[in-house]
Amino acid sequence: MKTPEKLAPTSYREFREQFHVDVPEDYNFAFDFVDEVAREDPSRPAMIHIGPHGTRRDYDLAFFSRESARMANAFTRLGIAKGDRIMVILYRRVEWWVTFLALMKIGAVPVPSPNLLTPHDIEFRVNYAKIKAVIVEDSIVPRIEAARSACHGLSVMVQVGGRELPPGWVSFEEIGRQAATDFPRTPDSPRRDDPLLVFFSSGTTGMPKMVVHTHAYPLGHLATGVYWHDLAPGDIHLTLADTGWGKSVWGKFFGQWMAGAVVFVWDFRGKFVPAELLEVLSKNGVTSFCGPPTVYRFLIREDLSKYDLSRLRHCTTAGELLNDSVFHAWKKATGMPIYEGYGQTETCLQIATFPFMTPKPGSIGRPTPGWDVILLDERGEPCPPGVEGEICLRLGPGKNLGLFTGYLDEPEKTRTVMHDGVYYTGDKAWMDEDGYFWFLGRIDDLIKSSGYRIGPFEVESALITHPAVIEAAVTGVPDPVRGQAVKATVVLSAGYEPSDELARELQNHVKAETAPYKYPRIVEFVPELPKTISGKIKRAAIRKMDLTRDM
Repeated sequence: MKTPEKLAPTSYREFREQFHVDVPEDYNFAFDFVDEVAREDPSRPAMIHIGPHGTRRDYDLAFFSRESARMANAFTRLGIAKGDRIMVILYRRVEWWVTFLALMKIGAVPVPSPNLLTPHDIEFRVNYAKIKAVIVEDSIVPRIEAARSACHGLSVMVQVGGRELPPGWVSFEEIGRQAATDFPRTPDSPRRDDPLLVFFSSGTTGMPKMVVHTHAYPLGHLATGVYWHDLAPGDIHLTLADTGWGKSVWGKFFGQWMAGAVVFVWDFRGKFVPAELLEVLSKNGVTSFCGPPTVYRFLIREDLSKYDLSRLRHCTTAGELLNDSVFHAWKKATGMPIYEGYGQTETCLQIATFPFMTPKPGSIGRPTPGWDVILLDERGEPCPPGVEGEICLRLGPGKNLGLFTGYLDEPEKTRTVMHDGVYYTGDKAWMDEDGYFWFLGRIDDLIKSSGYRIGPFEVESALITHPAVIEAAVTGVPDPVRGQAVKATVVLSAGYEPSDELARELQNHVKAETAPYKYPRIVEFVPELPKTISGKIKRAAIRKMDLTRDM
């Protein structure tokens, strides 16, 4: 099954009525899309890759078809088989895409992992997920070696890059050179309902969970690449994401290739520099860009007039909420709105603002066609417009293409979020009269103060409109009178110093920007905020630290 013809809806209503995807029982993205399209159009551009030293390489779809078959043969000879779980840590190397496609053909289950894992993290994940093999960057090998003796069941170790191999390891490049470039489909090849991959959730609270998606999952991203990213053949799309997280397949793989677009990969290593990103966008004619709100916050502080962004025509964001001040600043500087989207590691794109919709700054948009989204109150009743509730999905045949099947090997944990025909996301929002959703935050993050329910995002949005604030996290701390008091943990912009006067200035600023009862009664200045290795703010860690001291 290749990509369905792109619709041209003129309204959200048309899109919802017309968009539908049927997934064949034997569907496998590597065979049915990559190999099929490569046979018909082998020279179709698939990727532009900018390496760590600025070297550009262009790849066509035939390359990925051929090399994934080669590595499927190589991995099979190592004993990797259908159902085996494989940890993959490969930065943004071309080999990451080749490896994923090869494992799809075999039916082995990749477990993408971030490059910041410590030996302790690796030991935990290998044992928790029952990992059989690791395929990792040469720079990651010492950390695998440090954990190896405690990694039960780990028997295959593949190094990508580098010259020296520790005992027991094999070279990705060497085993590939010795392998054939034909890996035919068989009756036992993985199909629609077989496991495709496992993501570890980012774990802002508690230990990360293992999220299982099947081979139907790639087709769930048709709406992501074709419609939300608004891609068509000839477009060049860059999603700024690490390959260790779900956003990499949201924005750098399935939906973009199915749209006929070229995936643009910028394999920078080290600290993110906004000016370097702008230079990359400018020099390479990127037409569509997706980045987290934090990146846009840095970009608008640059002199955008210095860069040729004339080919950039469409911008999207997800992962956190976009502050409306950032939306307006970006649009003023570039003429482009930013189209927001919402989803989870457990899902595809659930809610979004699509190009044929009018963006409402601060809103995540409306439900993606095929996703049965509902807001439920604490009694499990649907919420009318204007009333906050938990974002939930009604379950059933033909609904929510791309929803995970459960948490790996943890049926009890799965039942806590999937029961009575509903999946509970744990996120709060409200819906306006036009059907647009407005995200409030994780349920655990909401602050209850003097009878008011305060979402941290709205206070954070007010804070970052002050020039002194580069980042802020808002939490609740126990208060004997109010129940909870609003606290802001603030990272200052360059040139500003912490002081009581600045704290009062920020408090007054919030009072002027939003309802006065939401202002932070406590302001703490810190050099950096605690974050997960995927970059999400760990508000739970801030709350835990506050409980250990007298605020």
